[in-house]
This record gives sequence, C-alpha cells and structure tokens, in this order.
Amino acid sequence: MRNNIFTSIVLTSALIAGGLSSCDLDRFPTSSVASEQVTSNPSETLSSLIDGAYAQLKTWSDPMHRLGEYAGDNMMIRGSSTDDFYEFITFSRTPDNYRLQNFWDYGYKAIAQASNIIDMIGETEDAKILSQLGECHYIRGMMYFYLCRAFGRPYYQSPETNLGVPIVNGTPDDMDNLSLPDRSTVEVTYQQAIYDLRIAEATLTRDDGPAYASKEAAQAMLSRIYLYMSGTYESPNTTYADSARYYADAVINSGQYTLASRDDYMNSSRTTPENYSEDIFVVKRLASEFSGYDYYYTVGGMYSNIGGMGWGEMYASAKYLELLDETGRNDWRPDQENIVDVRAAFIEPQYEQDDDGNYTEVFRFITPNSANTGYIYKQLTVNADHTSCTEGEETYTLTPTDGRDSDEEYYTINYGGVSYTGVIDYYITLNNGYPEFYITKCSREDGLDSQLHSPIISRLDEMYLNRAEAYVKMGNINEAMNDVNTIRGRAITGGEYDASEFNATTASELVDKERQLELAYQAERSYDVFRNGDSLVRRYPGPHNATEDIPATDYRVVYFIPQSAIDAYPSGSTLTQNPTSN
Repeated sequence: MRNNIFTSIVLTSALIAGGLSSCDLDRFPTSSVASEQVTSNPSETLSSLIDGAYAQLKTWSDPMHRLGEYAGDNMMIRGSSTDDFYEFITFSRTPDNYRLQNFWDYGYKAIAQASNIIDMIGETEDAKILSQLGECHYIRGMMYFYLCRAFGRPYYQSPETNLGVPIVNGTPDDMDNLSLPDRSTVEVTYQQAIYDLRIAEATLTRDDGPAYASKEAAQAMLSRIYLYMSGTYESPNTTYADSARYYADAVINSGQYTLASRDDYMNSSRTTPENYSEDIFVVKRLASEFSGYDYYYTVGGMYSNIGGMGWGEMYASAKYLELLDETGRNDWRPDQENIVDVRAAFIEPQYEQDDDGNYTEVFRFITPNSANTGYIYKQLTVNADHTSCTEGEETYTLTPTDGRDSDEEYYTINYGGVSYTGVIDYYITLNNGYPEFYITKCSREDGLDSQLHSPIISRLDEMYLNRAEAYVKMGNINEAMNDVNTIRGRAITGGEYDASEFNATTASELVDKERQLELAYQAERSYDVFRNGDSLVRRYPGPHNATEDIPATDYRVVYFIPQSAIDAYPSGSTLTQNPTSN
C-alpha cells in the first residue's frame, strides 16, 4: 500500500525524504539531489527543487477547478456522465473518486515538497534563500487553504470543532514506526495557512511575474482567507473582515498591478499572464506540455471545442446568462454583435448556419419540463416581423416585454397557459436538447487556437471585490459601493450604482452578484455561496436536480476525504471521514 504514491498521504509526506529522490522524479527538472548538497550549497539547488513544488500545482489545478466550479451555478452539462466529475455537479458525494483523489494527492505532494525544503534549509539570514523559502511557505499555505475549503465546512460553522485537513509539514522523523495525525480543526488549518502566508509576505522578494509566488500573491491569498473567516452578512466577524480589507488594500496600493481596460479585459483569456496587468498568481501552463489529444482533457476542453480539440459538453447556465443580460442584452449574433457586459465576451453561442451560410431566427425561452422536475429550452421559428412564432401546427403570439428596450428584442409568450419571457436570436446548435453556449474563459491563451490556459489563482479584480464585501460586513456601505463600481464601471459602460440603488439593504446582494459575474469559471462560485451561509439555487435547464436547493448546512457542501487516503493511513493512525448525512 505504501508503494502507491497516488493514494497515500504517507508517501506524499515522505516523497523527498533523506536524499530527495524517489521513483517519482518527473516533478524535478534535474535528477535527484542529496540533502547534504542542498544544505551546503543551497543557492545552486533550491531553484530546481522549488520548481518541482510548482510543478505539482499543474496536475492539482485541474481537479481544483472542477471541484469549485462544477458545484456552482455558472455552468451546466449536456447530460449525465460516467466521469467522476459528474458527482461534483449532482452533489452525489462518494469517497471513491479519482479526481478528488488527485486533488488531495497532488495538494499534499506540493505540501510535502515545500515542507521538506523548508526543513532542510533551516535558519538562514541570506535574503535570496529566505525569499525562496517564502515561495515554499506560499505554496504550502495556499494548499492548506484550498484543501480545507473543499474538505472542511464553511468557517462560520463552528471552526473550532469542525474538521479541516491533516497538518503534515514534512517527512515524519520515524518512518519505521510511522504515525500520522488526524485532521486538524478548520480553525487550526486556517491558522496554519495564515502562518505560512505571513512568512511568505515577510520574506518574499521575488518579482518574476504571476507564474511565481510574490509578496503580493501572499497578501492576495491572505485577503481571501480572512474574507472566508469573516462570517456571514447577517452575523459578520468585523475583525476578520477588516483583515481582509487590509490585505486587499496592500495589493491594490502596491503599484504592481493595474486594472485592465475594457478591451484588454475582453481579451484577457487570449493574453499570456505575464502580459496581463491584473494577474497576481497563476498556475502557469505551456503549449509544449500538451501533445496529441491532451487538450480534450483540459478544463477548457469540457467548455468548448477550439482548434478541433475539446468535448464542448458544458455550457454557460441560463442563470449566469440572465445575470449577464440584466443591465442590457448581450447580443452575440455575428451580424448584430453588441457586448454590453464585458464578461459576456467569454461566452460564444454556436449559431447554426444552413448550406448557404444563413441563420434561422427563433424565439428562445425556458419552460418547465413535462414532469415538472426540471427545465428545458425552446427555440421556436419566428416570423419576419416578430409578432408570432410556431411549433409544429401551433402558432403563438409574441408581445414586447415591458421594461426592456425594443431593440433588445425581448418578448413574452403564452405557452400552455403560462406566460414566459424570451428573446429573438438565431438558432443555436443543440446538444442533447441544450443550446451550446460555449465558455472560453479557460481557452486560447497566448492567442493560440487551442485550449491552453493557465488557471487563475489571484487577480487584482478580486481584491476590489474582497474589499467591497469586507466593507459591507463592517458597515461601510459607501466604500463598498465605490469598489463595486470600480469593477462594474469597467464591465458595463454607465453601469455604476448610485446610493439609492446600493444601500444597506441591497449591498450584500449586489456585491455577491458582481463577484459571481467577475470571478465566473475561476473555481470560486460554489465556495462563495456556502461560506456566506447561502443556498445554492439551480433552477435552470440541465440534468441536475433543478428543484433541489442545497443549503450551506447540507453535509454535501464539503467533499468526502478520498477513501484511498484513509486506507493508506498507517496502522494505529486515524483519518476521520466527513459525515455521510445531516
């Protein structure tokens, strides 16, 4: 059992024991290195070893995205799937899930490598080596936080008793009589993450772009962690909220990053992180790392088909599309394109053309399915003057929708005795009955026609939204409005709120709405819902149970500890599983 590095926290903790060598050498850009060589001449060896810790994040970042995004309400899938990620969408939690296992294993491999480097170097006054150790502390602190938010309950729910994850900082001293700790509490796990990130903040001097840890990357992660600790809007912890504000301030005022222009933001997914002014830390990927059909199996490969690569089976949810269109309709039709909200630039409907290259006008709306267990899309052929549409032998009258501009082409239909609102559009290709609203935020990096994407960990826009939420929880509504308007004003020309719209009653909803729009497809949404005590509501088309809301107190808001990790724990040690019911 201990020989299986992919199913054992034991071996991820001991991967680089003694001579820093193992059968899993692919993580190092150089061959194995003796610990004596590291401690006697660290400047020549640390860089390659730290690069090995960064390398673990590449595999880790794939399930990291799927855990965070698929359990939210920004996307939907075209049907059931045998892939283990389908459990993330349906909330049918099981401990035997290879994607969950990879998230755990590679997270702890990164922790193990960072920890062993820290332990080997020990105390030093060399500024360069201190900075390199700061990178290790950043990686370790970030990993503990990401693991804890997936496997530990939201912080506002008794963090002093609820379990987080095991804290295993380096190889145990006695491998012959191995004993490993059970899971620490959520509170203690967060304390460990904060400890590491504060060391990183204090020691990091590296400034080599967003592919590497920096002082500001540590501050950005601290801002997010304290935001997670700041309670709910109804019962905030203002001390932690102020800490979230403090660290967001530090990043915003550092002078290292600037908010991108509207045009640059719309092209951000096509821009290398090194050339995008908002990127603080990303998991850097290179085109050379992918060959053959590898792009099919990337995160972007589920959201679209680009350059002939990708399954294109997950689409923007109707809920997210409606949120994008709230201020004004985003029209993606090629001959009438009008992007109102810049976030809509990452959505690409797949319009169908006939043999002559013509599009078919339809009226698209959503209705409950025949069993009233979910929702379906309807695309009905519309007449030339948009007064009616047809389905088979039936003709339905279309009435302009009150409260929408006429050029937005919103109409109301009486269908089956019920009134529905929809929009005139071109026919979008269906996959299992669902229109293909491709998501391209995770594709086309460096202007390539491919699924290349470096997963985003921290960006400047999040700092403004972290600070806005912190301000609301501290009762500083005007400051919160200013921060939201900074992001919203870039996204929607003239979309800023005034004090009559953004007030003590509406502030929390408007902050959350902006956060959902801005951070979509960055693996944040599901955690954002539950950490503030809200329910996940998914009343839109898809194979999920659209009639079930998931409250933040549900046992399924956290993932099961992988059974492989529990099975691999040494005799006499316990790794406690999460509850299987409420």
